[in-house]
Amino acid sequence: MEIYRKYFNEAQLHELEASGANFGINVSTVGHHIHPPGKRYPDPNHPATHLFGEQGRRLQEYQIVYVATGKGIYQGENTDPVMLESGSLMLLFPGVWHRYQPMQETGWEEFWVGFNGQYAEYLMRQDCFDPQNPIIRIGFNAEFLNVCIRLIDTVKYEGVAFQQMASCLVIQLLGIVYASSLMMGKAKPKQEQIVHTIRYKIHEKWEQALDFEVLAREQNVSYVWFRKAFKDTMGVSPGQYHLNVKIENTARMLKTLPLTIAQIAFKAGFESEFYFSRIFKKKMGTCPNEYRKGAKQDAP
Repeated sequence: MEIYRKYFNEAQLHELEASGANFGINVSTVGHHIHPPGKRYPDPNHPATHLFGEQGRRLQEYQIVYVATGKGIYQGENTDPVMLESGSLMLLFPGVWHRYQPMQETGWEEFWVGFNGQYAEYLMRQDCFDPQNPIIRIGFNAEFLNVCIRLIDTVKYEGVAFQQMASCLVIQLLGIVYASSLMMGKAKPKQEQIVHTIRYKIHEKWEQALDFEVLAREQNVSYVWFRKAFKDTMGVSPGQYHLNVKIENTARMLKTLPLTIAQIAFKAGFESEFYFSRIFKKKMGTCPNEYRKGAKQDAP
């Protein structure tokens, strides 16, 4: 996935709030970044309004920051330093001092969204959202990542009613975080941990050709064991799961991107437009062109 960041300026935020079409949630920033090992954090492109260093910072908004890969450390106003691993999520509250950074030897990949508004304040008053305990370990969560990606695409392409759609997606993210927080502390078996680790790889590199034997070896298990474990956990083989993710993402592209069918097939890693159309129809019950026409008719 491409690196992307968007910070709305004060005038844009005022216009959004004045419109009254944001469902009580103003999205102020959204993004995805891969910070490589050995580099100073944050990177030079970080805006001054959100910049922090050794002295930390205090935000004027809520933020969700999700560490998809890598490791790091978080420290808050009322929180001792906490180690962050892949699947860790930080809930940042307005006015609460904090600082965080990836480990020099690992770097990390992060997704984030900043927001405020009356409904946001109501949601963040739920018991599980606590500025005294800002770290929630949700692990790999395909639904959460998919919503993050949809949110980024919604803001990036600024389609019809993109501000309202972004607000709805933030509400959806908070619902996922709420459910995950209720499940914290329940240990997952090793089999499930390995399966979900490779699931993240599938979602991260969905458009590429994946060698599942190599991915299994990276987890120190045989391919035969991994394939059975994956199917027992997910109900489908790794290859079919990968194909389903491809189709899900191409369906989203058909709805949101002004690309030809051939261009989408190429971006998704299919060998030809014909093969893509055949597989898409088999999975979705309709060809890509008809799916796109239906999506346009259903749009508000």
